[in-house]
Amino acid sequence: MDAATLADPARPALSSDAGGAAEDTSLEETTLTGRWRPAAAIVLVAIMVVGTVLRFWTRSPLWLDEALTVDIARRPLSQLHHLLREDGAPPLYYVLLHFWMKVFGTSDEGVRSLSGVLSLLTLPAGWWAARTYGRQHAWAVVVLLASAPFAIYYGTEARMYALVMLLTVLGFVALTRALNRRTPANLLGVALVTAALLYSQYWAVYLVGVLAVWLLWQGRKNQPDPVRRANARWCFGALVVGCILFAPWLRTFFFQSRHTGTPWAGAGNFGAIVSAITGFTDNQATLSAVGSNQGRLLAILYFVLAFLAVFGVARDRWHIDLDLHTRPRTRALAFVVFATLVTAVAGGLLTKSGYSNRYASVIFVPFLVLVAMGLMTLREPRVRAVILLVAAAAGLAVAAQNVTTKRTQAGPVAAVLAAHAAPGDLVAYCPDQLGPAVYRLTSSRGYDQITYPRSTGPDLVDWIDYKAAVHAVTPSSFVHSLIDRAGGHTIWLVYASGYQGYGTRCETIATQLLGALPYGAKNWIIQRPQTYYEPMDLIEYGKSTPPATGTPTGS
Repeated sequence: MDAATLADPARPALSSDAGGAAEDTSLEETTLTGRWRPAAAIVLVAIMVVGTVLRFWTRSPLWLDEALTVDIARRPLSQLHHLLREDGAPPLYYVLLHFWMKVFGTSDEGVRSLSGVLSLLTLPAGWWAARTYGRQHAWAVVVLLASAPFAIYYGTEARMYALVMLLTVLGFVALTRALNRRTPANLLGVALVTAALLYSQYWAVYLVGVLAVWLLWQGRKNQPDPVRRANARWCFGALVVGCILFAPWLRTFFFQSRHTGTPWAGAGNFGAIVSAITGFTDNQATLSAVGSNQGRLLAILYFVLAFLAVFGVARDRWHIDLDLHTRPRTRALAFVVFATLVTAVAGGLLTKSGYSNRYASVIFVPFLVLVAMGLMTLREPRVRAVILLVAAAAGLAVAAQNVTTKRTQAGPVAAVLAAHAAPGDLVAYCPDQLGPAVYRLTSSRGYDQITYPRSTGPDLVDWIDYKAAVHAVTPSSFVHSLIDRAGGHTIWLVYASGYQGYGTRCETIATQLLGALPYGAKNWIIQRPQTYYEPMDLIEYGKSTPPATGTPTGS
């Protein structure tokens, strides 16, 4: 991101900063020789093949976020604005998915394949972005990206995060080129990618803000390099144009900020800066707070290599000095990555908005570029190759878990309903967040389906003033409405505990239904949070249902 050090292929072999240690870059492109070279090529191909396969291979049905995304994207585009006002997301991914489904269908594989393709495109784009630092660095980034469990998981999820990663890489390339040569095409690229990022994920606001601060600093009046000063100012202007392109959506954005937010999660804290990095290294579809050994190993490598990227200066193939002034080559990238994280977490605390590790997708690929820079601090190519192989093996081992990880318990619930429920039976959900995943599997069965708290259908979730809506409807009033609505039909309750803002409301509904009806209940499915990312219970309340005996299934 520094035109002098990131985009200038003619940079000197020895660079130094005032008060900093001189950095010998003449050894950077040391490469493997002899038998190591063909072995490395074979391993590279194997990693690419495995990483590609894993981006399209998962057995789990769609969970809440995916099912809800598909339900929104399949509607006519004329309804998209209204639906996203309720959902709280920006529109670009939904538009792309809308047209993608017209070609590839709405099956789980069809809707997820868009993210898989976007994730694959990030690999050559990542090579292109990192090529500025040298060919070895570029291939290191490709290996890290191909094997990264974070990138692989979101390549299999029908959400916008694979798109965000691709756009950040394209933005990296566009900004680097524009800082080097401020042609209209390069500046237009910066503006368009800026707008696309803002229309894809709202955490991009923090990334764009940090980039704006950095560009203003590079374009300051006393900047000693007049070319860099002028180019930075033009790039800042392109960034502003990208923000202007986002202006038509601003009214919706401000409405979403006031009324939707992230009511399903608590606000983050500054520990999220660390958890964001460790979150890059483990299985995303698990509720376990304890990471895998492979994930811990990968996290250690990420932290150590990122540290070396910022502070490490190689003296020769076997010695590295630490420069507390930081390395000039990595300052800009390190500033953008970590300042974006700090700013985003601080913004979440100020606005009391929820935090999730996936939001950090806006800095994931730049962070991997930084990690690869730390790897290149190790000037002995065999040491680099071994460390890179360990990182790739750990990443692929974690990513392989995604094949069998069960994101939702909707499948077993739908199977029980298919076997035992009749058309006209009433299926109720508490909270409504369980509805989209189950409804996707049961929509053709003729059930009457309703959700708590708003008594709406299960295919969509209205996030507007969500916590107020939850507290506005008492469990007892919902129970009475269910009994009146069911008539003579069986009532099935799909519920789960532990959701933000619900307290024990869903458990209370389950208990009050049993007390209000003159017949028994059977608990067909019990929650298994140790197995499912989205666990749920299923209870049948019916005239022919005897009081529950035995052990319910959790399958």
